[in-house]
Amino acid sequence: MSDNDIFEMDSMCETDEFEGETDVGMIDEEVVYSEEFLPIYHSFEDGTTVAKAHLVEFNNKPDSLFFNDGVRRIDFILVYEDEDKKEFEKRHVFQRRKRRRENFEASLMKMGMELEATQSVTDEKLMFLKVHMPWDTLCTYAEVLHIKLPIQPNDLSSRPSPWRFFSFITKHFYPNEDLITKEAEFFTAPFEKKRLEYFHMRDKDVFFTAAMRSRMAYYILSRAPFEIRGSIKKFGVTKLLDAGVYKAAYPLHDCRFNVKSREEGCPNERYLLYEEWAHPKSFYKMQPLNLIRKYYGEKVGIYFAWLGFYTRMLALAAVVGLCCFIYGYTTQETSTWSKEVCDPEIGGKIVMCPQCDRECQYWMLNSTCEASKKLCIFDNFGTLVFAVFMSVWVTLFLEFWKRYQAELEYTWDTVEFLEQEELPRPEYEAKCIYERKNPVTGVKEKVPFTACGQCVRVSIGIGTVFFWILLIIASIVAIIVYRLAAFFAFSAKLRTQDLKELEPIKEYVTPQMATSVTASLISFVIIMILNILYERVAVWITDFELPRTKTDYENSLTMKMFLFQFVNYYSSCFYIAFAKGKAVGYPGDPAYILGKYRNEECDPGGCLIELTTQLSIIMGGKAILNNVQEVLLPWVKNLIFRYCASATSEKLIPRWEQDYQLQALTKLGLFYEYLEMVIQFGFVTLFVASFPLAPVLALVNNVFEIRVDAWKIHTQFRRIVPEKAQDIGAWQPILQGIAILAVATNAMIIAFTSDMIPRLVYYWSFSLYPYGDHSNNTMQGYINSSLSIFNIEDFSNNSKPMWTPYNITTCRYRDFRNPPGHPRQYQYNVYYWHVIAAKMAFIIVVEHIVYLTKFILSYVIPDVPYTVKEQIKREKYLTQVILHETNLKLVTRRLKPLDDGTLTCPEVNLTQEEMELDF
Repeated sequence: MSDNDIFEMDSMCETDEFEGETDVGMIDEEVVYSEEFLPIYHSFEDGTTVAKAHLVEFNNKPDSLFFNDGVRRIDFILVYEDEDKKEFEKRHVFQRRKRRRENFEASLMKMGMELEATQSVTDEKLMFLKVHMPWDTLCTYAEVLHIKLPIQPNDLSSRPSPWRFFSFITKHFYPNEDLITKEAEFFTAPFEKKRLEYFHMRDKDVFFTAAMRSRMAYYILSRAPFEIRGSIKKFGVTKLLDAGVYKAAYPLHDCRFNVKSREEGCPNERYLLYEEWAHPKSFYKMQPLNLIRKYYGEKVGIYFAWLGFYTRMLALAAVVGLCCFIYGYTTQETSTWSKEVCDPEIGGKIVMCPQCDRECQYWMLNSTCEASKKLCIFDNFGTLVFAVFMSVWVTLFLEFWKRYQAELEYTWDTVEFLEQEELPRPEYEAKCIYERKNPVTGVKEKVPFTACGQCVRVSIGIGTVFFWILLIIASIVAIIVYRLAAFFAFSAKLRTQDLKELEPIKEYVTPQMATSVTASLISFVIIMILNILYERVAVWITDFELPRTKTDYENSLTMKMFLFQFVNYYSSCFYIAFAKGKAVGYPGDPAYILGKYRNEECDPGGCLIELTTQLSIIMGGKAILNNVQEVLLPWVKNLIFRYCASATSEKLIPRWEQDYQLQALTKLGLFYEYLEMVIQFGFVTLFVASFPLAPVLALVNNVFEIRVDAWKIHTQFRRIVPEKAQDIGAWQPILQGIAILAVATNAMIIAFTSDMIPRLVYYWSFSLYPYGDHSNNTMQGYINSSLSIFNIEDFSNNSKPMWTPYNITTCRYRDFRNPPGHPRQYQYNVYYWHVIAAKMAFIIVVEHIVYLTKFILSYVIPDVPYTVKEQIKREKYLTQVILHETNLKLVTRRLKPLDDGTLTCPEVNLTQEEMELDF
């Protein structure tokens, strides 16, 4: 291990937080500088000397990616304000920041980096520090980070595409190959500095890609110390950014997104990605994933790969869902039960019981005629088929994604990423003050807290999460109370008064619909407010728990956020689907909530239309609000920033300053993109039986989402620090859990929320139990059979309507109970028990069939394609042969056979190169 490695490792596992504006000690160790770069020295009154970077003038090359010498490439940019130009009353604060910055820069140069400072073109107080990693430093940290690089071209023949015969058509849906050429495939191996000659290196300057260089630079920036007091070291550019020592830290884009760079040798990858990926005109094209990965890193690449694959799979679900919707729309006029509701001789003569106490009046069944027709669009036999299809679709989606992900893992060299030891986060290292014995290696290592302390932190985190979940439940209860009060008010007004302003839409506006729409809007507002508040809490809790690695941190935050979002977004839908109208009693003995509010009932056609309304408002509102937050706000901020800048022409502003004017993407930027899509995935799968158009809306949203996210990241934000990622992380088991839950929820929606099972029981029961007047397999008479009779004389004083028509003695209500005068009046009749039995049988049968189908599909479809397995084995073999055959040759040379057949190991004068290879 080199001296740089030792220095970097020594900075790990030391203590503690950055302390506001307290004075800092200086680095008292000798600083070693590169011969190519002679820094300016700054001496302090205490005799300590640190290095400063050269201050150079801008070379009038706005697209330059190099130092002023035109040779050394810029790998990272640090931005700060020059304290010498600040006002006097704050000079002492700025001087302390200056000391910290100079200490930090001296550490960077000691760790092998080269620096160059230049003044801003638009603001004389603003300084840009350019960071360059020399070749030796790159090689050292490429080995530390286990970066895989090419060793030999891929000599395995790839399987021809089944679409090759239609290439004259499909080529229009792929990026232009004249702009984005297909890269050659190589077998790769973890880089080893001592075996450099075995790696496939055509050009030393591009051997490490810009993304690799930026990743290694950020690794050093995150661990370079800026203060040493005895054995305590404080380090990391993140703390300096938080303390205001630096204003920004970012890698450079290689050019403007819409204009090619004129600099010689510039790859113009940003321009190519904009033209073939981020530009709205390319919305129909496949994504250039390899170039996205090369430019932004594997973590961004895997997100867009997953989003694109999910969108393509949604196309099939959207087609089937649209067919189901069209079937329901065309049959709504011919549906027997909706015609009976609308028939003046049937629905027009059925008097329904009031649905609230005292103020509510009797109403006619045909007043819900339009709502009944709309319900038939979603509540039909096609919905049953579609729900089963979606249960199978979600399994196919997850299984095929695993295969596609395995291909990407191999192509992008992340197969063994998580198997390698992932390095701790700098925030974790800074807190290490306790020692413990590693149970695997047996070596003592430092940890930030004891087992008891870790238990306390996790317990506090769990308790906080449950507190916020209880807060959501409290908000749902409040919305339920609102629904009861609103339904009471709408029932009293809409059915007793002739409101002229509502005359054009009066037949469409029922108390149930008005209550559902307003409650859904209020629920959506509360959901978004709680989201904003909880996001801050979840990040604080995860920071407090202090996970060891970045993967642990993201997984912990993912589970907290999704658990909250799951309850927040879906709780109102679960209430409508499985609670509303299920325990309402009957008019003579209604059920009450909190002993005061009468439990609300469903429309005579069921609660399915209300569930559809809730889903439509939440899905649509969420998509609109997310686009405003993610696209419109950054765009407006950038416009304001550029307007306030004093420069008159963008052509005169250097590349690093153009990027500084863009927005900074937070470290959790992709996390929220995943969260948005996974929540949408839940809506598409969990409640699809009530809303067949959900996949269609999701497909339309995602087609724009891909390009909007690409445009946003590519044009409105600074370049993201590249990160490696093997897969989509904790989102994978979450998606699998949603897929399993979706089977149960859709089966229960069909059984308990829709009227599917009661209709089927009625349809097939004519020979055994003639519930209605039909004598054959028809739905004639179903409405009359599904409504029970109540004698208005049996109303209690608390629930009896204030006004009763003189010509009625009974009213009807939605239930299966015995009529008045029956020996067991108002108790459940035999039809009710047959329906309950049919519902339970339906759930059990459907769940077992679907789960069995999912299990078979999971078993039949392998997670890793056979061709990928072959390539992985071939790559491991080549790594063994090419990179480690030197040792075998060396041993063979040492062991020479004697005449008697024995072996001897004579002294061999080894060269320095052979000794280095002997490990």
